[in-house]
Amino acid sequence: MQSKLFSVNKTLNVQGRVIDLSIPRVMGILNVTPDSFFDGNRYQSPVSILNQVEKMLLQGADFIDVGGYSSRPGATDISIDEEIQRVIPAIELISKQFPQAIISIDTFRFIVAKRAVDAGASLVNDISAGELDIEMVPSVAAMKVPFLAMHMKGNPQTMKQHAHYQDLLHEVVAYFHEKIGRFHQAGIKDVLIDPGFGFAKTIEQNFELLNHLDHLLIFGKPLVVGFSRKSMIWRTLDTTAEHALNGTTALHSIALIKGAGILRVHDVKEAVEVIKLVGRVNSPLSIVHRL
Repeated sequence: MQSKLFSVNKTLNVQGRVIDLSIPRVMGILNVTPDSFFDGNRYQSPVSILNQVEKMLLQGADFIDVGGYSSRPGATDISIDEEIQRVIPAIELISKQFPQAIISIDTFRFIVAKRAVDAGASLVNDISAGELDIEMVPSVAAMKVPFLAMHMKGNPQTMKQHAHYQDLLHEVVAYFHEKIGRFHQAGIKDVLIDPGFGFAKTIEQNFELLNHLDHLLIFGKPLVVGFSRKSMIWRTLDTTAEHALNGTTALHSIALIKGAGILRVHDVKEAVEVIKLVGRVNSPLSIVHRL
């Protein structure tokens, strides 16, 4: 049987730079927020930001995802100006110090995305897939950058109230079917999809979605997973986010086997290692040659 790890052979055009996503990649998380669920208030100074980015790049991160708005359940809403003040200096700093880095901006606001791309970002990661700002999709199309669209219902303040589904997998598939069609019609050429673990989903629903993750390969789009240290792991193991790295690695292994193309993570070194090991099982030469 053909390995699902390599079943989506897709390249990503990042402003003229072609990224081969037939081999799984790593997106390192850089939250420049004081209230993120795991690393809040860690990366506030220029020195801490640059040290963390350098560490992630040296460990093998292919993307650096910069976020200034905490999207954990029930997070405090902040103004557009405050979000801009958090992310733009960080992106400018990273772009100047590490010009080779591929920077993603994690935002659902089009003006933040535009300012970020102007500052050096080259990919937009929107947890709402354009739902929370009607200007996002046409703006991304105009900027000609890849769009990472996630499945969510509601917003970070209300999403826990929306974790109700008649058929979870059917609804997620229908959601992406409609979204991808709209993105392409708007002129967005490169689309990635994220099933949104932890967003408007219970722990049981998260595992149900993971169990059927390979169904999302029908779209032929790079599949991004983000459950690094999330509560679906640490609550299941009766521990904390700080002690959820082993559990994260276990789920990363499952996600890779089911076709994940990008792991969005706090811990880059461990993610690179699991890609290498799972790759040995699925295709002994391709990943080992790269790593």
